[in-house]
Amino acid sequence: MNWLDKLERKIGRFAIPNLTVYLLIGYVIGFGIVYLMDDMVGYLTLEPALILRGQVWRLISWILIPPTGNPVSLVFLVLLYYSLGTALERTWGSFRYNVYIFSGLLFTVLAAFGLYAFFYFAYSVEVPLSAVGLISTNYITMSIFLAFAAIYPDMEVLLYFILPIKMKWMALVYAALAGYDFINGGLSIRVAIGASLLNFIVFFLSSRNFGRSGARRQARKANFKKQSRPHMTYTNGAHHRCAVCGRTELDDPCLEFRFCSKCNGNYEYCQDHLFTHEHVR
Repeated sequence: MNWLDKLERKIGRFAIPNLTVYLLIGYVIGFGIVYLMDDMVGYLTLEPALILRGQVWRLISWILIPPTGNPVSLVFLVLLYYSLGTALERTWGSFRYNVYIFSGLLFTVLAAFGLYAFFYFAYSVEVPLSAVGLISTNYITMSIFLAFAAIYPDMEVLLYFILPIKMKWMALVYAALAGYDFINGGLSIRVAIGASLLNFIVFFLSSRNFGRSGARRQARKANFKKQSRPHMTYTNGAHHRCAVCGRTELDDPCLEFRFCSKCNGNYEYCQDHLFTHEHVR
């Protein structure tokens, strides 16, 4: 059991389901602010100097700044990352997906404060980050893409709904573009790229079992599905049922179900009883 498993046992119930939807809604709201109330953008940016003076809302409001100012590109971005983000959340579970997104945001904020501290202590001046470029969540969404490509490298998607291309090739293109931006971009861009890539590297190195590893893992997974399938078909066609309260996904679509590794048998529990039930021995 790695650190994520331990953390999920303690605070997994606080995970935000469908986090991708909220992130993309924030982009749409930010896009509207940019076009309709352009003067307000200056109050949303990630500015450590102003945050230290009391404007703490900037710790969150910078997330609203959209990665693109082109409405057509924003539509494609929303459609693409909705499908990728929701697929990642189904693969990892809401808690792990939350950790991945929020750790990327946290790394970006910490990097911004580090850049502010560098200018302040090295040159004794407070340089606003807006002077070296805006920090948006563009590279946070890029980390979602890289994570999906790492798990499903051979999956094909339709680029602009026309050209079929495998995720691994698109990931290489993304990495090349990020490398070009890192070399030729300003300090804020380098901070954003470094934070997002750090999030990707740390998350995958500390949770390698998320990947699609070797034949043995695939065989164990297939055998588990074969054994558990007879126990996962219930009344009215439900596929999940809590062994404690008896609720299924038909009773509440928001319920999440997990198998308990400590129970002797294939017992499934909802999120309300996963950590509180008595183990079957």
